[in-house]
Amino acid sequence: MPKVKKSKGGGGGGETSGGAMPLADQILQADTMRVRGRVKSKDSRAESEDNYVDERLSRKILKQARIQQDELQTEHGLVPEKKKTPVTVLGPDTQDADSDEEWPALGTSGGTDDNNAVVDTEIVVDPADETAMEMFMNKNPPMRRTLADIIMEKITEKQTEVGTVMSEVSGRPMPQLDPRVIEVYKGVNKVLSKYRSGKLPKAFKIVPALSNWEQILYLTEPETWTAAAMYQATRIFSSNLKERMAQRFYNLVLLPRVRDDIAEYKKLNFHLYSALKKALFKPGAWFKGILIPLCESGTCTLREAIIIGSILTKCSIPVLHSSAAMLKLAEMEYNGANSIFLRILLDKKYALPFRVLDALVAHFLSFRNEKRVLPVLWHQSLLTLAQRYKADLASEQKTALLELLKIKTHPPISAEIRRELQNSGARDLEIGLPVTVEMD
Repeated sequence: MPKVKKSKGGGGGGETSGGAMPLADQILQADTMRVRGRVKSKDSRAESEDNYVDERLSRKILKQARIQQDELQTEHGLVPEKKKTPVTVLGPDTQDADSDEEWPALGTSGGTDDNNAVVDTEIVVDPADETAMEMFMNKNPPMRRTLADIIMEKITEKQTEVGTVMSEVSGRPMPQLDPRVIEVYKGVNKVLSKYRSGKLPKAFKIVPALSNWEQILYLTEPETWTAAAMYQATRIFSSNLKERMAQRFYNLVLLPRVRDDIAEYKKLNFHLYSALKKALFKPGAWFKGILIPLCESGTCTLREAIIIGSILTKCSIPVLHSSAAMLKLAEMEYNGANSIFLRILLDKKYALPFRVLDALVAHFLSFRNEKRVLPVLWHQSLLTLAQRYKADLASEQKTALLELLKIKTHPPISAEIRRELQNSGARDLEIGLPVTVEMD
């Protein structure tokens, strides 16, 4: 009788006392003995606890995800989906607040989404405020000069001056730009005038490194660029130019384009708004090339001031640059836009030098003999000064401001300013030094 062979499988089928195990028993034994895979022991404490992320952390995660998504969309020239949100209305309805938190936020340019990204919706401007601002505008504004005008003047002057010298020395005229260079940058203009997203021509990226970058830039005709191309150009020039050169680009190229866009569409294109924010990479050039020339022109409208001021509200700016800007705004000839920008900068709650505070007080005191009706924006900016820096003003300055309120009065706002000034300390009483107030 042949010997019974053992089964080679892992089912436990071996010899029994009488011989081979029945097939049914082998299957049952394999099911009970053989365990497939690794079984992890679960922590009883983990099962008893609720495994979820709290609401605050969820909001932070979603906010950061949206910010990263918008940055990627902006990087590739894609405009995020617009949301319908209420717009800012400036008028008498917003003047009956009891605290500074309830005053209308002038630093908005239409609706905003969850990431504080400005949506290019039209701003509703109160006609009364606009009329009050027009009273302080320059009636004979100087002609706006663009990059093309200045470049043509420079080229003409240079050709006349250098061409004369070279003709006298060598008898040959001054060499012009290489026709191949002109042809290349004329081709760059064709790209930038239709640009939406993607890579820029390499010939354009090297423009900031050229000694005659203004002349080369003139060949590309910046006034014909698309808004997306203007944003990309601002990124390149703000990163690669020195502050003085960046200031010229902001003043001659970016600012005229922004003002024209607001004047034509009553709102600002998303890419141009992003370009203004990106230009703050060099805050000194931004103030000298955009904000100060805009106020000095005497033609800044209420809509322009609100839109550009919203950038100051949302961006972090070094205190020294903001202090210098406030000092300049306080000393220049007044127009309604000054009050908007001063209020926005004061609301950032800087630790301002006493020199700046003294200049701001002198700025408001200079309106004692003003015959024109001051806009509500002027009273609101004075209220902001009193709320933020009441303890940093001298007792003589407070007395002079209280006397000013008797002459220039706005029923709800003046009462609030008077309360702020009377119920606070003074800096000269704290440090024991006399402070003199400049009287006009």
